[in-house]
Amino acid sequence: MSRSESRNGEAFTQFGWLVCLWILLIPFQYGYHISVLNQLKAVITCVGSPDSQHYSYGLPTCLPMSDFKFSVVTSVFTVGGLAGSLVANLIMDRWGRKGASRVSSLLVAVGAGLMTVSASVGVLGLGRLLVGVGSGIGLCVGPIYLSEIAPSKISGSVGVLTQLGIVLGIMITQAIGLRFATPTQWRSVLFLSAAGSVAQFFLSGLMVESPAWLGGKGHVEQKKTVARKLWGSVPPPTPAADASVEDPLLDELEAHRDTESITAFTVPQVLAARELRKPLAIVCFAMLSQQLSGTSFFFLTVLYYSNDILSKSLPEFGPYVSLGITIVNVLMTFPPIFLIERMGRRQLLTLSTLGAISSLILVGLGLNTSIVTLSSVAILTFVTSFAIGLGPVPFVMIPEVSPYHAVSALSSIALSLNWTANFLVGLVFLPLRNFLSDGEATKEGRVFYLFAVALFASMFSLSRVYRA
Repeated sequence: MSRSESRNGEAFTQFGWLVCLWILLIPFQYGYHISVLNQLKAVITCVGSPDSQHYSYGLPTCLPMSDFKFSVVTSVFTVGGLAGSLVANLIMDRWGRKGASRVSSLLVAVGAGLMTVSASVGVLGLGRLLVGVGSGIGLCVGPIYLSEIAPSKISGSVGVLTQLGIVLGIMITQAIGLRFATPTQWRSVLFLSAAGSVAQFFLSGLMVESPAWLGGKGHVEQKKTVARKLWGSVPPPTPAADASVEDPLLDELEAHRDTESITAFTVPQVLAARELRKPLAIVCFAMLSQQLSGTSFFFLTVLYYSNDILSKSLPEFGPYVSLGITIVNVLMTFPPIFLIERMGRRQLLTLSTLGAISSLILVGLGLNTSIVTLSSVAILTFVTSFAIGLGPVPFVMIPEVSPYHAVSALSSIALSLNWTANFLVGLVFLPLRNFLSDGEATKEGRVFYLFAVALFASMFSLSRVYRA
C-alpha cells in the first residue's frame, strides 16, 4: 500500500469523535494514577497525624505506613502495568480492541474502587496493582484503536491525543489534590477515578469495534457498517490526495504493511520473524528513549526537584509548582497535534531530542553551580521539548510502523519495555545521583549529564535503524 492510499475515511463523524473521546479515558486514567498517590502522600500516610483511629464514613482517615511501605504501594502500579502489557496482545487479538478496552476499564474501576474503600495498606496496594494491570492493557490497545479508527489525513494528530490524555490526567490529579488532600476527602480523589472507569465500561456498549480488527476476522459487512458510523462512508480502494509532508519514516516502512487477513502473530513469533526486526527495533528504541530520558525524568523532577528548585525562585507558590509544570506539559502537547502531519514524525523527534538533551545538560549545570534560575528555566524547556516529540510520537509510531498481523504483539513488547525502563529508572535514580555526587551538593547535577548521554545514544541507535 502506498503512503498516499487512504486506509480509513477522510474525516470523523460526530459519532467518530465520541468514540475517540471514549477511548482517551484510558490514557487519562493512566496519567491520573501516575501522580495520585504522590499528591496525597502526606494525608494518606498520617504525616502530622500519628493517631490513625479517626474514622470518616466508617473508614480510617489515614493508613499509617513507612516510606518503604509507601514506595512499595506506589511501585506495584508499575509491576501491574508490566503484567498487563505482557498479556495485552492476547486479549486484543481474542476479544478485539473494544473488548480489551472494556477489560482495561473494568480492572481500573475495581482497582480504584478498592483503593477508595481501603482500610489497610494491603487493600490499597491490591487496588493499585489492579489499576496498573488495567493501565498496562489500556496503553497497548489505546494507540492501536485510535490508529485504526482515525481518518487517514489526521491519523498522526489523533495519535498524539494519547499523550494529551496522559498529561491531562496528571494535571487534573495535581489540581484536585490541592483541594481534596484532607483526612476526610482524599478518598474522593480515588472515587472519581473509579466512577470514570465504571462509566467508560457501561458506555462501551454504545461504541464500535475497530474496522481493521473486524476485517481481519472476516466480518466484512460489519466492517462496512462501522466505517459508515465513524467516517460517513466506506473508504474507496483508490489512492487519495498526497500527504502535505513526506515523512521518510512512514514512506520507508509502508512496504512492511500486509493485508489484514493474516493470522495475528504472537510475541515469540514476532521476536523470531526476520522481516519484523526493523519495526521491532524502531518501537523498542522509541519507547526506551521516552522512558530513559523522558517520562521518568519529568516525574522525577516534579517529585524530587521541582519544589526544591522552582520554589526557591517563587517561595510563596511552592505548593503550586508541580501543578504549574503539568500545565506547561499539557499546553505544549497541543502543538504536535497540528505539526505532526506538517513536519512529520522524524523531524518532530529530532527537534524534541535536541531540546531535551540541551535541557538535561543545563539542569545539571544549574544544580552543580547553584544557579537556581538556570535550573528552573531548563526544567521548563525540557518539559516543552519532551511534549512536542518524545512524549507523543512513540505512541503514534507503534501502530504506524507495524504490520496489522503483528501490531498487537509489537505493542505488548514495546509497552513492556516501557514499563520495565520506567521501574528501573525510578529504582536507580536517587542511588545513582548520590553515588555520582559523592554527597556533595555541587555535584548533584552529574546524574542529568548521564541521562543526556543515554538519550543521545538511544536516539542515535534509532536513527541508524531508520537508515538501515
